[in-house]
Amino acid sequence: MIRAVIFDLDGTLLDRDVSLKKFVEDQYERYNQAFAYIHKNTYIDRFIELDARGYVWKDKVYRQLIDEFLINAHTWDELLDDYIHHFPFHCTPFNNVESTLKRLSEDNLSLGMITNGFEVFQMNNLKALGIDHFFHSILVSEREGIKKPNPEIFRRAAERLQVSLKECLFVGDHPENDVKAAKGVCMTTVWKKDTYWDEVDADFIIEDLRCLPTIVKFINEKEGR
Repeated sequence: MIRAVIFDLDGTLLDRDVSLKKFVEDQYERYNQAFAYIHKNTYIDRFIELDARGYVWKDKVYRQLIDEFLINAHTWDELLDDYIHHFPFHCTPFNNVESTLKRLSEDNLSLGMITNGFEVFQMNNLKALGIDHFFHSILVSEREGIKKPNPEIFRRAAERLQVSLKECLFVGDHPENDVKAAKGVCMTTVWKKDTYWDEVDADFIIEDLRCLPTIVKFINEKEGR
């Protein structure tokens, strides 16, 4: 019986690829006087490449950009501060995020989140999406002192939602940090498909989040028979 649905954030609820591109385009325009000698697409493409889908923190990204493009009008920490404060304005959800969370809540399911990252930054992004109020428990790796795929963070999430691990459905986009890790603690897993990865060994594979209420209903009815 599924009693709780736990989500990853980046790449699952937050369309990070779209959000990041919007931010980088905006930053380039706002800093145009300092970046004018750099072709816009060159700056954007290199930023996204160095970002490595969010697995490289932006201090390293900006240090590298400054070195490569010989930027001297701004320091890396000034650009990083701009990223921290302006990225939330560009946060873009995937389709059907809010309606899906609303439906799951109406079905009396507890909703949780586990996300790797810095607490203030991730919470600001979640609030920018306007969906933070749906979640009964939110675990951010910086605050917890551990991160996915450590099994302990999944155990904590279930404990705080007051359900067993087997009563949790975990939804994420990363094959190792999300799907394999959640499966390793006996959660039922849903892979939010991402073309960057090959097929993943998940219990369910979806392209659209609106499938989730149907999946929960299918599991619970099957176990109820």
